[in-house]
Amino acid sequence: MARVSTYLNFPRNTEEAFNFYKSVFGTEFEGEIMRMSAVPPQEGQPPLSEEDKNLVVHIELPILAGHVLMGTDAPESMDFKLKQGNNIHIMLEPDSREETDKLFASLSEGGEVTMQLQDMFWGDYFGSCTDKYGINWMFNYSKK
Repeated sequence: MARVSTYLNFPRNTEEAFNFYKSVFGTEFEGEIMRMSAVPPQEGQPPLSEEDKNLVVHIELPILAGHVLMGTDAPESMDFKLKQGNNIHIMLEPDSREETDKLFASLSEGGEVTMQLQDMFWGDYFGSCTDKYGINWMFNYSKK
C-alpha cells in the first residue's frame, strides 16, 4: 500500500534521536534497526571503519495517524555534508514501479537527480532527487 513518510538524516546520532522520538510518541520501531555493517561493500569506496559499522543505515518509527519517521546516520566520514535543509526528505512509496518512475521523472525535472532510480541491495527500487524548488524527495518501491 502506498504511503508517505518523512526521512531524517543525522550526523551520527540517529539512534539517540529515534529513541527520544520513541519515548515522546510511545510507539515501537517497525522492524529491526539496520546497521551500516549490513551494507555490502561498494565499488570504489573504502571499507567502513569499525566506528561507522554500528551506525544506523535505516530505522522506522510510526508516530501519528499512520505517518512514519525514517532515518539514517549521514556522517562526514562517509562524505556526507549535512546542513540545515538537506537533512530531511519526503519519502514516497508508490504502489508500482511505473508510478515510481513517473513521479521521479516529474519531480526531478528542472531539479537535480541525487541518486538515479535503481534496484538496491535490500530488494527495493530506490532513488532520490531535489526538485526545482529545493525540496528533497526519496522514492522507494517495494514489491512486498
